[in-house]
Amino acid sequence: MKNDSTTRADYTIENFIKIYERSFIENWDLPALTDYVSGRTQTYGEVATEIIKTHIFFRHIGVRPGMKIALCGKDSMEWVKIYMSVVTYGAVIVPILSEFNPVDVTHIVNHSEAELFFVSPQMWEHINPDALLKVKAVLNTEKLEVFMERENVEIRKDAKLAARRFRREYPGGFTSRDLKFADRDNSELVEINYTSGTTGFSKGVMLTGENLAGNVCFGKHSELHFRSSRALAFLPLAHAYGCAFDMLTPLAVGSHITLLGKTPSPRVLLKALSEVKPNLVICVPLILEKIYKNQILPMISKGAARWTLAVPFLDKVVYAKIRKKLIEAFGGEFEEVIVGGAPLNHEVEEFLHKIKFPFSVGYGMTECGPLISYTPWKKFKVGSSGQTLPTMESMVMSSDPENIPGEICVKGSNVMKGYYKNPEATELVLSDNGWLKTGDVGTRSADGTLYLRGRSKTMLLSASGQNIYPEEIEAKLNNMPYVAESLVVMRDNKLVALVYPDYEQLDRMGLQGAELDQPMEKIREELNKLVAPYERISKIILMPNEFEKTPKRSIKRFLYSN
Repeated sequence: MKNDSTTRADYTIENFIKIYERSFIENWDLPALTDYVSGRTQTYGEVATEIIKTHIFFRHIGVRPGMKIALCGKDSMEWVKIYMSVVTYGAVIVPILSEFNPVDVTHIVNHSEAELFFVSPQMWEHINPDALLKVKAVLNTEKLEVFMERENVEIRKDAKLAARRFRREYPGGFTSRDLKFADRDNSELVEINYTSGTTGFSKGVMLTGENLAGNVCFGKHSELHFRSSRALAFLPLAHAYGCAFDMLTPLAVGSHITLLGKTPSPRVLLKALSEVKPNLVICVPLILEKIYKNQILPMISKGAARWTLAVPFLDKVVYAKIRKKLIEAFGGEFEEVIVGGAPLNHEVEEFLHKIKFPFSVGYGMTECGPLISYTPWKKFKVGSSGQTLPTMESMVMSSDPENIPGEICVKGSNVMKGYYKNPEATELVLSDNGWLKTGDVGTRSADGTLYLRGRSKTMLLSASGQNIYPEEIEAKLNNMPYVAESLVVMRDNKLVALVYPDYEQLDRMGLQGAELDQPMEKIREELNKLVAPYERISKIILMPNEFEKTPKRSIKRFLYSN
């Protein structure tokens, strides 16, 4: 991985579709995709062959350049091949998170005006076919099989003839010399990605070839992935973060992607990491935070370890052992762990930095497909979200951007075209000269490094007029004993913490019901010692169930604001 500093002039943003035409040709015999569960592997040549088979099918059923095709299913080799078949044909992909409920999935298919819908058998069972307004046919994500077709449409017959037609077009076999993808300008729409927002229903983010190529070319130039490197894909590929850096960038350079295909619980994930040994780990904060809270914190809080860490020389020995253990847990052969998708808990971040664990925190949003800022771990500044990309600009709407937080605005190659069929929402965030209001509040140093404080929509105002960023209080509270997750809200002009307790830990301690009042009051008192006077919590309210979350595991704050 390159750690040198680069400038805007160093980057050439290539044609998005031609990136993959070249990569599949150059890496024809290399392994491209592996299913972790079954061990099945396909080379770049085999994947390219299946893509062309799908292109022939598309051509015979009348798929046009720019036509919308929706895709909803669990991450799999087939999911990747459908996505790549659609975009390299010149159609527009509408990836839908499989965690969305069937009503929302139907709404997204209709709103996007998708004419074809690839869906997993599990999701299809819960979809009402009559509610799909413009869809001509529904197809299985797992094999070229038609679940449903409209009257006067004969797509089922074309699906059965697809393999025969492919053999007829390439009687001598399909080789790298035959590979040719669509010619589409980077200004054309490639994807409509519906956000999994915390403040209400999602909007369709229109991403062009330029937006996606901006992310991929940065990944190529920075050598986040490289030819024959190993990647373990466990984040949702329908989400912009996983899509860009667990799929699109690796496929652009000849990496070998192993698709986990399971829920990435810490136990499942750590086993897969130790077996695949990826060269780069792309993850969300929750994974590191769980490992820290459940494995590291108990270890360093014990009497002997706590005493050892107080001795100047011995603390380095303990930290070195923890660092070695943690690196081995992540496979032992990675350059760095890149954390994104949500802010990383400050206490966890400080500890990882203290033990010299190779990690970096990036910043992005679906509207930028997704990357805005990133710095390689050796130059990463703790507490920051990395340096603004060379192909992007950033500014903070504040009289003193380095010291007084304001809304972060960005501009550049990665910024979306707008929200699909929603000019009002587009106008609210995207100016005529291309500046995007991110909705995030933070500061910016002179070198373009961004420091996030929270979301502008979640910021609270104290009775005396100070700005309160609830995420910062929640980060401290979530590291307290017996707290699984929390949400800080304003009730009757006082700050209140809604807490979902760690019931597993409470059961081990034999605590329940009214017995929780005393430990929670103690937690409130300890928390109030760590925050500013105007950030103090007046009381803790226990929640009987987990907070409702988006598919990327962010709490839906708007449900608890009153």
